[in-house]
Amino acid sequence: MQRRNQFTTGARSIGMSIGDAVFGKALASSERKKQALTVWTGVPVLGLDALASTGYGPEAALTVLGTVGIAGLRYFPIIVILVVVQLGLLCISYRQTAEAYPNGGGAYNVTKDNFGTHTALWAAVALLLDYLLNVAVGISAGIGAVVSAIPRLQPHTLMLCLIILATLAILNLRGVRESGIVFVVPVFVFVVCLAVMIGVGLMKVWHSGGHPHPIVPLPPISQSRTIAWWLLLTAFANGCTAMTGVEAVTNGAPLFKDPKVPNAHKALTALMVILSVFLLGLGVLCPAYHIVGMDERQPGYQTVLSQVVAAVAGHNFFYYVSLVSIFIVLAYSAQTSFADFPRVCRLLAEDRFLPAAFARRGRRLVFSEGITVLTVLSAALLIVFGGITDKLIPLFAIGAFGAFLFSQIGMMRHWLRKRGENFRIKLFCNGIGAVSTSIVLVIIIITKFNEGAWITVMVAPAAVLLLRKINQHYLRIESQIGRSVKFQASKPQAPAVIIPISRWDLAAEKAMQFGLLLSDDITAVHVSDGEDDKQHLANLWRDKVETPAKIAHITVPRLLIIDSQYRRIYQPIIDFVKRATREKPQQFIAVIIPELVEPHWYNYLLHNLYGAGLKLRLFLNGDSHIVVINTPRRLRDI
Repeated sequence: MQRRNQFTTGARSIGMSIGDAVFGKALASSERKKQALTVWTGVPVLGLDALASTGYGPEAALTVLGTVGIAGLRYFPIIVILVVVQLGLLCISYRQTAEAYPNGGGAYNVTKDNFGTHTALWAAVALLLDYLLNVAVGISAGIGAVVSAIPRLQPHTLMLCLIILATLAILNLRGVRESGIVFVVPVFVFVVCLAVMIGVGLMKVWHSGGHPHPIVPLPPISQSRTIAWWLLLTAFANGCTAMTGVEAVTNGAPLFKDPKVPNAHKALTALMVILSVFLLGLGVLCPAYHIVGMDERQPGYQTVLSQVVAAVAGHNFFYYVSLVSIFIVLAYSAQTSFADFPRVCRLLAEDRFLPAAFARRGRRLVFSEGITVLTVLSAALLIVFGGITDKLIPLFAIGAFGAFLFSQIGMMRHWLRKRGENFRIKLFCNGIGAVSTSIVLVIIIITKFNEGAWITVMVAPAAVLLLRKINQHYLRIESQIGRSVKFQASKPQAPAVIIPISRWDLAAEKAMQFGLLLSDDITAVHVSDGEDDKQHLANLWRDKVETPAKIAHITVPRLLIIDSQYRRIYQPIIDFVKRATREKPQQFIAVIIPELVEPHWYNYLLHNLYGAGLKLRLFLNGDSHIVVINTPRRLRDI
């Protein structure tokens, strides 16, 4: 026994060491403050989504414009300017949101505070869909950058996407501060590389009179064709994905160190400036170099950023450093979702729209359940769509702009209720943002509906209905058992004990000993399938149970043998228990189930687990007077 305890202790220590190595050592609740973000770590953790949108937003628009050749490129700068203007309106609105709602939650908290919980569910679902799709789009776009640099990896796109997803999940389960520090250097390199690329590219455009020569030849572009207004709207809808992520800083404001709101404002401003400069720079360089989006499923695929860097700098050291940083920022832009998806789930759990487990912090002070669910759902999306960014984009922007709209309408209601200093100016800013966001959202739904946006439109109401059903379930439970009751101090009547047994052995003997502690009314029940020797059991019971009980002058337990013609095991026992509840309505019925506890999990494969099955059926088919008790018989490891 001592050797077994030593072995068990050693195995447990090894398991804990592996867990600590992968997920990090467990943190005490008192260490929570150490995980707060500064502005420097907040930008990588919460701003990756916004920065990464420079990779897939402009490319999504250029993919549509490229279908009409050079003529489409002429409209690209206009689309970029419209996107930057809308981005500015959103940032102004979210600065006000962070100040008014420093506890985070974004659209959900704002809508809940101003319109009520049930309306806020729509905002919460929009946020969750946005975060979920951001993981899939960001990772697939990052792998697109890898495939651009190493074309032979293109057949392994999906596998690479899943590897990145698993890495992100483990990193976030270790804790938000550590994951933020990991991204500081790659984000800095990304910003510097793109700034250098845009700066050098703009100088070449200016020196060449608007017609620079690419260092690396670019794929040929078709001649101009007639361009329709519908195509321009579609390109604009695609380009609007470059705005996703700006809400993440506001939603994650509680993550910042004190003073939280000023630090959140600084991080949001930094993201807006960087993103605007990058978008405007691409708005000039892509038409000048005649760069359009390519089909990701065709051989030789190159992302837009890969083409721009190659055209400006060539395939040199700078090119590969840039693509590595682009890959990291694009693929790990999902970090935004890993930071905020679990927190929105926590808010829903606190309002009883999700299980309470989503509101509890795990071993590393993160909401582990939310991270796990996000990982599983993201993996499913990547598998279904093959890790192809172009297939995921149509589903993407609806959730983001739905959340934008709820947030800004909520803020309008907030200023009308609270008023305060300069409330009219703030109301006007949010009003302009709400109108422009509504227009963009309608355009996205109409232009992208047949391409996959219908999936998001269908899933959102279904998710809201599911959350409401969960809430109704919890309210129903609360109405039945949640009220405070006066304890009945009178001594209750001893229960009637029923012990199902397959034979008389040490496990059954232990259950019988425990039953005698509870009551003098004990019945052992054996179900005979016609193939066992029930007479042998009856004789054994008389010799081993009844006779010793009479000698000891204690209550003699009864043995009931039930014949089961159809070899059913559970139902005869359940019927007997229900009959006992009807015959003894004033007593509890205690069903004591003897069970073996094996030293190894794989030993259970050698047994019929009737005890677990019977317990489950009693829970599902019993009533409030039935109590189920397990008496474990632990086996030695031989």
